[in-house]
Amino acid sequence: MEKVAISLAGVEQHRAHFRLGPIDLDIPEGYVTAIIGPNGSGKSSTFRLLLDLSKPDAGQMSILGHPVGQGDDRSWKRQIGYLQEESDYLDNSIRGSEKATFIRKWYAEWDVNLYQDLLRRFEVDDSIKLGKMSKGMRRKFELALVIAHKPKLLLLDEPSSGLDPIAWRSMIDILHRYMEPGDRTILMASHIIDEVRRLADYIVFMARGQILGKYEKDELFERWHVLYVPAANDSDRGKLLTMPGVIEVELAGVGMYRIVSEDAPQTEEALQAAQFTIGSRQAMQLDEILQVLMQRGVYA
Repeated sequence: MEKVAISLAGVEQHRAHFRLGPIDLDIPEGYVTAIIGPNGSGKSSTFRLLLDLSKPDAGQMSILGHPVGQGDDRSWKRQIGYLQEESDYLDNSIRGSEKATFIRKWYAEWDVNLYQDLLRRFEVDDSIKLGKMSKGMRRKFELALVIAHKPKLLLLDEPSSGLDPIAWRSMIDILHRYMEPGDRTILMASHIIDEVRRLADYIVFMARGQILGKYEKDELFERWHVLYVPAANDSDRGKLLTMPGVIEVELAGVGMYRIVSEDAPQTEEALQAAQFTIGSRQAMQLDEILQVLMQRGVYA
């Protein structure tokens, strides 16, 4: 049975113009889980709750087996590396090396060789003041900073924001290497589809403060398909809607139906049993699946 790195149970946060939750979600240890959703869906708010930077109005949370918001949290927070979406402007006047010197004092596991190696790979000069770094260079420096103490858990909020394609590929490789020991965990929020496909083991869809569903990535792409089926008459639409896995059925030209299925193998089996011909099929993209889940309005 998989160990759980992060657990949220009935978590809610109420604000004047936004409500988060209730959220019930377990993040497995030893894997990369990506949260995707539109801006304002609650991803960053969830990270802040997990780090006890803001308080929930209901529910319980735990990280690495420790309850969030109770007692002395210094020991388990030292096992976390957090990359927030926006850089802290309060650090603009200090040099990267000065911030690194300050940060390393808090972490017994700080690895100066790893830190220097990450700077070399990212081509970052930490003698520059943070406010003088480009957005991409600042992002690379901050990523090196959160990995250098070899945390058990990385919380990454839009990690590739501002990175050029070469730096992006380096980041992907660095995060793959970070996961090599097997007992480390990444929870990331990202809107970059290729990033999610290359890194994530699990995908969580989120919108309007709600979890729409959590899926194992490979199974998700195997099951969610669009099928095109020739239909003889309008009454066929009703038959198609009753088949297992079918979410949507719509006309896609004369005599052709477009079927969205969340369980393509079962849908195809049912279509064949009912003597429908499958004209073509294609796997759905993550943004297409998110749109369907939002339209359906069924929250897991």
